[in-house]
Amino acid sequence: MPPSLTPPAPGRGRPLPPGPHHATPRQRRNLVLGLLAGVLFCLWLFSGILTPFVLAICMAYFLDPLATRMAGLGIPRTLSAALLVGLMMVAALLTVLLVYPLLLVQIGILLTRLPAYAASIGGQVRDLLLHLEEAAGPEVVDARLRELVVSQAGQMVSFLGTAATRLIGGGLALFSVFTLVVVTPVVGFYLLRDWPGIMLRIESWLPRRSAPTLRHLALETDRVLGGWFRGQLICCLILVVLYAGGLSLVGLELALMVGLFAGILSFIPYVGTFTGFVTALVLAAAQWGTWSGIWPVIAVFAVGHIIEGYIIYPRLLGDRVELHAVWVIFALFAGGVALGFLGVLLAVPIAAAIGVLARFWMRKYLESPLYLDPPR
Repeated sequence: MPPSLTPPAPGRGRPLPPGPHHATPRQRRNLVLGLLAGVLFCLWLFSGILTPFVLAICMAYFLDPLATRMAGLGIPRTLSAALLVGLMMVAALLTVLLVYPLLLVQIGILLTRLPAYAASIGGQVRDLLLHLEEAAGPEVVDARLRELVVSQAGQMVSFLGTAATRLIGGGLALFSVFTLVVVTPVVGFYLLRDWPGIMLRIESWLPRRSAPTLRHLALETDRVLGGWFRGQLICCLILVVLYAGGLSLVGLELALMVGLFAGILSFIPYVGTFTGFVTALVLAAAQWGTWSGIWPVIAVFAVGHIIEGYIIYPRLLGDRVELHAVWVIFALFAGGVALGFLGVLLAVPIAAAIGVLARFWMRKYLESPLYLDPPR
């Protein structure tokens, strides 16, 4: 058909329909609410399968600075991503092969010695109550109260030991071989390889009017989250080695289990160190049969706390991580209640983003007439 006889495409050459040329506040509000609702719906719908993908995102996020440096040295991004993911998986596999048998041995020791530990703690509690009875009189501490406390102490030690073994076994069972060996590294490799392109694509989707502000907030969130995430991971590894090695030197039988427990949980501020300290004290008293043997354990945790508070955290985290300890604890527990292990993984990134938004809104409020209006 000749060009002159070609029918015009629908809408071509016609004036644009009348309407506003700028987005209205209602449209912006609907966009934000729609995106938020879509994210929450996806988390609820796919929460059962998101864990390996979130782990892969964490892996890519953690390794991206190294991949960028390697790319700057002339190494192709694909090769650097493959090398980094491969090295991380080899390190994880070697850690599991070396630590898991030792951890199984420690669990066997705990299960074997648990009745003796419970009897030892019960005897020490009985002696303590006898001293209190002699000092305060039988009207304050009598025989019935003493036997009740002793029996409850023994049952509590047995329950905590059994719960710890179940927790370790259940935590390791959460990660299937397929997830660890196939899904997470494969997804992590592709994310790490394409990370710059993904970030540029997401940035190109930002509303043009709000792009500078959103870009600034994203960079601020990345600064806070990256500093916390990478620094906290290194801190946890150092504390695991410090507590496990120190407790082994003083002769605690379950030093590896306590060191792993205290070091890994130290990403929850104060919780990991406190629970590890109390657990080590109880195990030391049960192992050595006297409370006077706990002083080496106290010395190990005192040295660890000093190194953690005055060397590790100031050098690895410092003041650039603007996440208050109470806010991190609340976020971790709230995420765990809402989505389980997936919620724990997402808790700190969401908390960091909320913190950045809160500080941004506070700055806007302090610059607005709502705050600056003088009194009448």
